[in-house]
Amino acid sequence: MSVVINTNFAATIAANNLAASNDMLQKSLNRLSSGSKIVSPADDAGGLAVSMKLSASARRQGAVSQNIGNSVSFLQTQDGVLSVTGKVLVRMGELKTLYNDPTKNIDDQANYDAEFTELKNQLSALTSEKFNGVSLFGSSSLSVSVTEDGSTTTAVTISGRDLVSTATGVGVLTSTAATDLGAIALTDLTDAIQHVATFRAQNGAEQSRLGFASELLTVNKANLEAASSRITDVDVAQESTSLARYNILVQSGTAMLAQANQSAQVALKLLQ
Repeated sequence: MSVVINTNFAATIAANNLAASNDMLQKSLNRLSSGSKIVSPADDAGGLAVSMKLSASARRQGAVSQNIGNSVSFLQTQDGVLSVTGKVLVRMGELKTLYNDPTKNIDDQANYDAEFTELKNQLSALTSEKFNGVSLFGSSSLSVSVTEDGSTTTAVTISGRDLVSTATGVGVLTSTAATDLGAIALTDLTDAIQHVATFRAQNGAEQSRLGFASELLTVNKANLEAASSRITDVDVAQESTSLARYNILVQSGTAMLAQANQSAQVALKLLQ
């Protein structure tokens, strides 16, 4: 091998190796400091695209789960009102039975009518209850999406419960015709109690379905996050090993570059 001055091939190779090792060391430091394998899109362009879609889907799953939670709260509030309505109806039935006692005089019946009137007003107030500005009772139903793609085919329908209806609710007891206990029949009360009981059963069924839908979303969200993690999250044990390797390579490369730069001095000794 010839001895030259203008070109130090060994030093050039050593410098290239040092630059490569230093570049890998910086990447390893960035990955460990950020916790992500993909520091820049160039690290894994395809993986980054997949990870973005998986992360977005997981975020939507979380949002849908929150919406379901709000719907469950709506149903729980509705059931609370129905529970109180049932208690009012039970008391009305009790008053009707006491009112029909033949030993009661007109004044006694008037006292029962006074309480009946107050309970009637309370029933009217209960039928107009709202949740966050949305009426708890009415003929309109609510459609709750339970999938992150917003599919309507799998949506859960919260049926409208027309509590003020005379046919399916307690309207027969809140109407102007129900002036006193003498104006209503005991069957009106028992039918109203049956209607409220049916509403509560439907409410419970819808809560049950929403609960299972929420459970599925929780599982799916966890799986999506795990899939995204496998693409983007750095394996600290593996990367710390790489960091140690590149750190040694940078140190040895620096030392060898210094040696390569000194090798050209052999030519100077020949000129002495």
